[in-house]
Amino acid sequence: MQEQVFRVNGVPVASRAARSAHVIVLANEKGGSGKTTSAMHVVTALLKAGQKVASIDADSRQKSLTHYVANRKRWSKKTGVKLELPNHFCIERASGPSVDENEAAEFAAFAQAVNGVENSHDFVVVDTPASDSYLMRLAHAMADTLITPLNDSFVDFDVLASIDPESFEVTGTSHYAEVVREARRQRRIVEEDETDWIVMRNRVGQFETRNGKNVADGLIDLSRRLNFRVSDGFSERVIYRELFPRGLTVLDTLDDVALGTKANLSHLAARQEVRNLLESLRLPIDERGQRRAAARAEWAISSARPLDGAELIAE
Repeated sequence: MQEQVFRVNGVPVASRAARSAHVIVLANEKGGSGKTTSAMHVVTALLKAGQKVASIDADSRQKSLTHYVANRKRWSKKTGVKLELPNHFCIERASGPSVDENEAAEFAAFAQAVNGVENSHDFVVVDTPASDSYLMRLAHAMADTLITPLNDSFVDFDVLASIDPESFEVTGTSHYAEVVREARRQRRIVEEDETDWIVMRNRVGQFETRNGKNVADGLIDLSRRLNFRVSDGFSERVIYRELFPRGLTVLDTLDDVALGTKANLSHLAARQEVRNLLESLRLPIDERGQRRAAARAEWAISSARPLDGAELIAE
């Protein structure tokens, strides 16, 4: 079958019909929305479910996901605790004098990373920069599942749409929403398939406020216009930030050594948030991998040896 291509900023991107790996992209033009934290928890959840996972950091300036993975490797080595790790890549941003040459170099590096894992991994998780860049648009064009973490406020809602200041009704879509719309349109042309777009509400308070209800209503209205799904994300919990220096997630076994204190109900609630998110994503998780993970968990229990995240896998 002849390979079809579409273009991102004039650069051809090949059809991905033959690729087996499912690409998950975490993206939002506004910083501080929780992209990297969400990406690492999705990566870890999939690894603990027995899936083969690669991760790509397309934000070469911040390199937050790269640092998260490196922290995880160091903590595992220091403590002797076996921690699941993805096959990780960091795409360096080209900085030559020619825009065309820079984009060609970035495309080649991104394509090389994806091509190297597409037939040997179940999932590829991509963390993107909080800006409109060539790499950001390229990642959107490759996404099977697009997750847009969004803090639960109208300050962050603005990245998707504008609203009427009195009625709080949606009055128009944003630049970023149009970027996503165009990427999905291009994909339909090539593959007759559409990226599954999930807007993930992060930092939702325990109690519903008037502002929170207005944001929720606005997202429901906007989801009908832009055809995305809305999912609950992560609450404002200190635990998510505390675990970053050690490369841990709430899905890992959290003891006195990992936390510096005993795990509490907030940690368990955070773990449930991640489980709920993974379920809402409706990912094509390979059943063979799940069976392997369940078998490892059963072996660990029978051997009286705790396995990181075994309680997640065994459910």
